[in-house]
Amino acid sequence: MAKLLHPKATAVWLVDNTTLTFKQIADFTGMHELEIQGIADGDVAAGVKGFDPVANNQLEAEEIRKGEENKLYKLKLKPNPAARDEDKRRGPRYTPLSKRQDRPAAILWLVKFHPELADSQISRLVGTTKPTIQSIRERTHWNIANIQPIDPVALGLCKQTELDEAVQKAAERKARAGEVMSDDERRRLVTTEQSLGMEAEPRMPSSIEGLESFTLSGAPEESEEEAPSEESYRDAESFFNLPGDPEEDDDEDEEAGRG
Repeated sequence: MAKLLHPKATAVWLVDNTTLTFKQIADFTGMHELEIQGIADGDVAAGVKGFDPVANNQLEAEEIRKGEENKLYKLKLKPNPAARDEDKRRGPRYTPLSKRQDRPAAILWLVKFHPELADSQISRLVGTTKPTIQSIRERTHWNIANIQPIDPVALGLCKQTELDEAVQKAAERKARAGEVMSDDERRRLVTTEQSLGMEAEPRMPSSIEGLESFTLSGAPEESEEEAPSEESYRDAESFFNLPGDPEEDDDEDEEAGRG
């Protein structure tokens, strides 16, 4: 869809050169009606030179005439074939620097609550790469212990309509493949309001990270035969009867015979 160039300058020109109403000019330029009134009063856009939309091939003179004759008529922007499909996004979405640190949390939310989404859909929604999505799916991300799932809509990384559209396409693709969503997957589908009201998942302290699979079950157990009996601890003198060298015992016997 073509967009109007220099809307404020165009509004200045229409105010100065036509008898269109403030509402008609506001609807055509995408501005507020009070802004158009401010332009007419000289309080807004002071010093802005008017931009002729007719001379610049954005508006037909016939449209202005229709608007002046009928105050309810809405001006139509002249179609520009060169601007066709200019709103379609090519490549990954651009994410501002201030929000890039929130992308792992959004990816984890999408992976957890919408497992039916493909990596390519998640990449378009939050503007990330497939290796990053894969690392979060497999929980091999370097900061996975500190990432909490947060709705990407709440983070401002995508619109609710875009998310709903992606989920609908994923469901249709799954239905065409003959797959049916399980009850567990349905239970995990939540709205933005519900996800924001959820409690944060407990985090694992970094000091014990990597020990979550540690177990003592594999330690060899002592058999009953090898275990020391209680009788061996009853006699206190047994602790002093340590096994010695046989040669030392012979020496002690010889000394006793001499005495």
